[in-house]
Amino acid sequence: MEAIELAVGGGKLRGNYWPGTGGSDTTFAVVWVHGFGSFRGGEKAAAVRAECLRLGWAFASFDFRGHGKSSGTMHELRATRLLEDLAAIRECLASNGHHRLGLIGSSMGGFASAWFTLKHPEAVVGCVLLAPAFGFLQRRWDRLTPAERQEWKLTDRLKVKNDWVETELAYGLVEERERFHPNDLAAEWNSPTLVFHGLADDIVPVEDSLDFLRGTKYAGIELRIFKDGDHRLTAYKDEIAAEACRFFARTLR
Repeated sequence: MEAIELAVGGGKLRGNYWPGTGGSDTTFAVVWVHGFGSFRGGEKAAAVRAECLRLGWAFASFDFRGHGKSSGTMHELRATRLLEDLAAIRECLASNGHHRLGLIGSSMGGFASAWFTLKHPEAVVGCVLLAPAFGFLQRRWDRLTPAERQEWKLTDRLKVKNDWVETELAYGLVEERERFHPNDLAAEWNSPTLVFHGLADDIVPVEDSLDFLRGTKYAGIELRIFKDGDHRLTAYKDEIAAEACRFFARTLR
């Protein structure tokens, strides 16, 4: 394992890179893309990493800016910044000979992975999305009253608290919402995709994934639903890791 620090946008991304052990395709690497308020580690990331290394594939995981050990704050969070971070990770892996990526994105990481893939299809062979927050920006806006929206705009501060994080978000986050609408993503989608979602997810409803599936004409998408799965899907980490790698192996062939 190599610890890596990347300069991006005046800040630093910190992550880990495992070069692999000479698998069937040394130009390929899997990238774990974490969710809102999370970090590059965790049980699901570890399960995926173990399966990738068993196959000899390179694996990388980084903290987005404002998360984990990377620089910045969550107040600076923007969809465009997430894509800038992924672009820096892509360049880093390309410099190590990995020109084809498989992205595994969880929640907000699924949102970022999907939009990055749409904009850079030449770099991504396929996506595995776990409870993808396709409506990440729209839902945060829609759940507010007009008074709350105005207060957010005036103060540039929206307090957010859940089981994993307590923070404040800037108004600039939702100013980008029309640039990242889930309907546009579905309409333009054209990449192999495997989606996992839990029917008991109370953070990102399974309807988001169903709507994405209905909204795209692209046929190469599979959705797997766990009836008792929650948002984190940790109970299914080993199954997800194995199935994700089987999906990438088929896509590479």
